[in-house]
Amino acid sequence: MFTRNWLKLQLYIVQKCTIHKHGKYLVQTIQDDDRLELAFIWNRAREALEDFGNKELILEELNDFPQRQADLIVEVAHPKITHEWGPKFLQNADYMALKVTMTKHPSSFKLEGDLKKKIEEVSEEPLVLYDGPVRNLCPLAPNNVNTMAAAALAAHNLGFDKVQGSIIADPKLENWHIVEVETWGPGSIENKTAFHVKTVRKNPANVGAVTGSATYASFFSSILGAHGKGPGLHLC
Repeated sequence: MFTRNWLKLQLYIVQKCTIHKHGKYLVQTIQDDDRLELAFIWNRAREALEDFGNKELILEELNDFPQRQADLIVEVAHPKITHEWGPKFLQNADYMALKVTMTKHPSSFKLEGDLKKKIEEVSEEPLVLYDGPVRNLCPLAPNNVNTMAAAALAAHNLGFDKVQGSIIADPKLENWHIVEVETWGPGSIENKTAFHVKTVRKNPANVGAVTGSATYASFFSSILGAHGKGPGLHLC
């Protein structure tokens, strides 16, 4: 059983500072669950937490996180938090970097570099924005490649250079985020005689939504399964 959990909340700007809905969902769900205790929350912009009821749970300085003795740390903001703070978190708690995004409508992508320009070419038909190694895609679409990055970590014999990633912007896809995962085994891929498994997941989502509606429950399910796994990186 968990005794404490920590949530790092991402904020976004819509007329005023507010808590990102991913973090808000997890905070509320954890507080409603008798098995869990929320150790603290933190946000780069303190004003984003002004409406949060229990002020004692707000951590003013992230450096002070060891004082809260969290068993599990959850980040739902941006990979750079893991890069900057991950090693320190792991010295004091289990650490779960949680940021799942599966999007297909052009308005749901958050892209960088050349892909940010390429998506402007989308008109009425689907457009392949990228097709190639996951490693090169990650810095160009950090908010949209979590499934691909997880696959690259899980397939340790392939890794980020050999696992292929493809993102497609489809302006007609207004109700779903679709993720397809394919694997090939013995046989000839060119002759289509290789062992082949393909899974398709359709997650209900509104136009412009970065996160599908069914993903929120999976966030919480991952939290329940993440604690106490022992040393190493675990996919939950």
